Amino acid sequence: MVHYPDYTIRTMTRPEVDFAIEWAAREGWKPGLGDAECFYNTDPSGFLIGLLGNKPVGAVSAVRYGSSFGFIGLYIVLPEYRGTSLGFRLGRAALKRLSGRTIGLDGVLERQENYRQIGFEFAYSNMRFEGSGGGKQSCRQGIRPLSELPFDELLAYDQPFFPDERKTFLECWIKQLGCTALGIIEHDRLAGYGIIRSCRTGYKIGPLFADRPDLAEELFSALKASVPDGAPICLDIPEVNSFALELVKRHNMKVVFKTARMYKGVMPELPVERIFGITTFELG
Repeated sequence: MVHYPDYTIRTMTRPEVDFAIEWAAREGWKPGLGDAECFYNTDPSGFLIGLLGNKPVGAVSAVRYGSSFGFIGLYIVLPEYRGTSLGFRLGRAALKRLSGRTIGLDGVLERQENYRQIGFEFAYSNMRFEGSGGGKQSCRQGIRPLSELPFDELLAYDQPFFPDERKTFLECWIKQLGCTALGIIEHDRLAGYGIIRSCRTGYKIGPLFADRPDLAEELFSALKASVPDGAPICLDIPEVNSFALELVKRHNMKVVFKTARMYKGVMPELPVERIFGITTFELG
C-alpha cells in the first residue's frame, strides 16, 4: 500500500464543512440546504478533514451527543484515493474521537464485514425511498407547526428515539431555512412530529416519528402537501418497520438504496416501530 508521509488529519473549520457537504452532494446523497449549519452547531469539533499536503482528500464526521453516544457519517474520500490508507486513517481518527462511547453509523451494505472487524454490530437496514410531493393539505386540527409548541415538550418526545440528548441539534433542525416542521397533538400531548427540508433538488423528510401508523400517515401527508406538486421527495425508513414500508408503498415511493445501521458498544434500544423516518444518514 502506498505510504503518504505528508498526510495530515485535523478538525474542519466551519467553511470546510460546506466543502464536505458539497462532496456529499456530488456523491448523490442529497444533503439539505441547511444541513451544514445544523451539523456544525451540534458539535463544532466533530468534523475531520484529511489533507495531502494542502489538498483536501477526505472528510468524516464524528459527532458527540451527550456523554454516551457518537455518530460517524459524511465519510468521503476522493475517488482517486479510495482503496489507499488515507480513508482507513481518517476512519481511525473518527473512532478515536468517539472512544468510550456507543458509536452508530449507516454503512454501505457491502462494507459490513469491514465494520464488524472493528467491533460494529448490525442492527437493521435503513432504506431510502423517493416519490413526489404535493397533494391535499390535512384537515386534522391536531397538526400544528412545531414553532407553536413548547420546545421542552418536543425535546422530551424526541428522547426515546435517539440514544442520547440532542437539544442543540434539534434547536437548529426545526428552524432551518426552507423547512416545514409539524407536530401532531392527541389528548393534549405531542404524539408525533416530522420535518421536511429543502435540498438542492427536491425535499427530504426526516425525522418522522409517531405513536401510531395513522398519525404517521397524517404527518407524512401534511409534510408532503407543503411542497410543490410533483417535486421530488425522499424518506429514509428502517426496513424493520413494516408500517413504514406500507406507508411508502401507499404513496408510490420507490426504493433507491439501503444502508446498514450498525453500532459499536451497547446496542441502543430504540422504538423502531414508531420510527417512520430516520433523521439523517450523516448524524443519526
